[in-house]
Amino acid sequence: MITFSLRSVLAAMLFLAGFIHAASIPVLIVDGQNNHDWKSTTPHLQKVLEQTGLFKVEVATSPAKGGDMSAFKPAFGRYRVILSNYNGEPWSKETREALVRFVREGGGFVSVHAANNAFPEWPEYNEMIGLGGWGDRNEKWGPYLRFRNGRFVPDPSPGRGGSHGSQHGFVLDTRDTEHPIMKGLPSRWMHAKDELYDRLRGPAKHVTVLASALSTRETNGSGEHEPLLMTIAFGAGRVFHTALGHNNGSDLTSQRCVGFIVTLQRGVEWAAQGKVTQKVPPDFPSAEKASLRE
Repeated sequence: MITFSLRSVLAAMLFLAGFIHAASIPVLIVDGQNNHDWKSTTPHLQKVLEQTGLFKVEVATSPAKGGDMSAFKPAFGRYRVILSNYNGEPWSKETREALVRFVREGGGFVSVHAANNAFPEWPEYNEMIGLGGWGDRNEKWGPYLRFRNGRFVPDPSPGRGGSHGSQHGFVLDTRDTEHPIMKGLPSRWMHAKDELYDRLRGPAKHVTVLASALSTRETNGSGEHEPLLMTIAFGAGRVFHTALGHNNGSDLTSQRCVGFIVTLQRGVEWAAQGKVTQKVPPDFPSAEKASLRE
């Protein structure tokens, strides 16, 4: 009788383990070209996502610069979320259209750091990420978002799209405390040394700014509160955009910051299913001190 009970328990555990595995959220990281060391960041991004137990992550690597992009055709439809760690040459028309269709029909998309530099001449991509930088972006791409009287508003002033001052640690201010990604996080928290992207601009349609940071003149910044975490509605799809996450070669200090890790994990879950089930960990940074993981 005891043996039967133990076998029953073991069978139930195996069944549940199989169910949990089957329920994992499939995520595709796209890389292959970037002005940052994607060979260091992609494994890190994959690791921190899989550590949650929620995600099954695969990677699609494009041809190197100058390669035949016509052969790069990720099967986006096999996944719930596409995470871009890509900043490089244009994809084929077929692949671009496939991504637009995937997100517009309800798929999730996540843009990490320099992915918002990519594809300046691709209108749907610019709409998908809300704001972008570099690639000769200017006022023709759309407005800045400026924090005025307690909210972010479009600013069509002429000027470059995308810049940053010196790398440093900085405080992020939570701007939407009730959004599932941000719910339960501190109102202010210190982020580890990173590039603070400023002067991002773009279509800025259906953008919700989740968190921003002051880009100070003392660090050669814009002097403005810059949106760094945001969501964008694109058709039936959900987009999470984090401008955080610079790396200096294999130095992943900014991506080891618990603030970066947790908002990414929660952002990917939200992009997949519109809700967040993860609890805020005890090592989340305070307003005074950043927190790093190995």
